[in-house]
Amino acid sequence: MTQPPLWKASVILTKEQAADVAAVLELAPPTPQAVLIVDNLFEQTAAVEALYDTQPDQALLSSLTGLTVTIEPLPDQDWIKASQEGLTPVRAGRFFVYGAHDAGQVPPAALAIRIEAGLAFGTGHHETTALCLSLLSDLAKRRRVSRVLDLGCGTGLLAIGAAKLWRQRVIASDIDPVAVDVTRQNARSNGCAPLVRTVTADGLGHAAIRTRAPFDLIVSNILASPLTRLAPAIARSLAKGGVLVLSGLLRNQENLVVSFYTPHGLILRERRRDGPWSALVLMRPDE
Repeated sequence: MTQPPLWKASVILTKEQAADVAAVLELAPPTPQAVLIVDNLFEQTAAVEALYDTQPDQALLSSLTGLTVTIEPLPDQDWIKASQEGLTPVRAGRFFVYGAHDAGQVPPAALAIRIEAGLAFGTGHHETTALCLSLLSDLAKRRRVSRVLDLGCGTGLLAIGAAKLWRQRVIASDIDPVAVDVTRQNARSNGCAPLVRTVTADGLGHAAIRTRAPFDLIVSNILASPLTRLAPAIARSLAKGGVLVLSGLLRNQENLVVSFYTPHGLILRERRRDGPWSALVLMRPDE
């Protein structure tokens, strides 16, 4: 499959500036596919890099960050796959996420999920994905859920994890049809195809999502910008007593994201962090 061209925006700055500038690039148009902070322990500076599927405006990004942002096209190759090849297995909560070459290492008591490097985000190696897996694992110790939505499913890792934990039907949606196809394949290879329904949707307007709502559990590991934009629709789709797990955000974006959900009656219950990354757990009260 021919991949669309990618553009990289990059800026060199002090380590203290990195998290704030990464947040600016994440929120500024056009929405990046990924934002990365490159922090070399033995150097005084860091770099922030963002990948785009359309060419960003160099002058706009430089103006917003107050720094010189460079823009360059990337060679035509599958950068997601290239960045994930050779990754080691991930242990998060009860889960063991692995590739084909690690099949012999699966611990006997773990909930194993096999995800290969490919065309969608979510092999468990990014901190936000591992945070969500650990939160789901802990949540399963305390409660049962019967209606689950993975909004922005990527590879389907979180949807498959929820299906394995609760053995209930899960809707896995993504705006990217490639990600939806990858999720469908991964659900099949992990023995969860009957439990994971995939839909291509921008937001929560798809008939399959509306029909299944309200949900006992919604998990969305995307970016701060769409999490704030979708807050009213997500809040409406969460049942009384329901749990919402949000990630794909930096620590300094926590309060911003929460501020979009509390006006809709949701209450922050937990913040879980790994390095600069964060995951939030919110709930709708029973009453």
